[in-house]
Amino acid sequence: MPLQIDVLTLFPRMLDGFLGESILGKGIESQRLSVKVHDLRAWTTDKHKTADDRPFGGGAGMVMKPDPVFAAIEQLQTPGCRRIYLTPDGVPLSPAIAEDLSKQQHIVFLSGHYEGIDQRIRDGVIDQELSIGDYVLTNGTLAAAVVIDALSRFIPGVLGEEKSLTHESFTGKLLDFPQYTRPAEFRGMSVPDVLLSGNHAEIEKWRNAKRLEKTRLVRPDLLK
Repeated sequence: MPLQIDVLTLFPRMLDGFLGESILGKGIESQRLSVKVHDLRAWTTDKHKTADDRPFGGGAGMVMKPDPVFAAIEQLQTPGCRRIYLTPDGVPLSPAIAEDLSKQQHIVFLSGHYEGIDQRIRDGVIDQELSIGDYVLTNGTLAAAVVIDALSRFIPGVLGEEKSLTHESFTGKLLDFPQYTRPAEFRGMSVPDVLLSGNHAEIEKWRNAKRLEKTRLVRPDLLK
């Protein structure tokens, strides 16, 4: 059975092109995962399809209402599914989390908007809150796309060349090494001799040294 993913959003068209392109598109086409995008307004009950309202206690902005979200998730969820809310104040996404999600049978993503969602949604129908970084987007649909892309790479057969996972940044807690391709000489810049040597042990040694060097320079926190 392929991993089933449902995305609840107020902007379903934002994912149209994303889901049909590149590795993810091929993964969906080969039925290794299934992604369905739903317009949250389909679960509203008034003629204006209202999905938000002013916050109690005052303040700027609008808050997503609980009733359409509860109705949507309760209709879409299956026993044991993972219900995830994308939010800047969630747990930061990591390779370990992405790999864990790739092993689920069914995930429902809720994309937030406005000033957030009614707390009762978090308390009642959300199992996990995820963040893709310490910044704020106009809505969580792009964040859902990032998480879907990240987890899809751990699904067997999606990447094609499985060993590529073992050399990617963050998977091994270090940043990636420099990559080169043809031509060996370009505008006075040469490919390092070790990569042309054919000595795989030395190449691996050089790559590990470069990964450590870049991690120390750019992300020393990872070394802790």
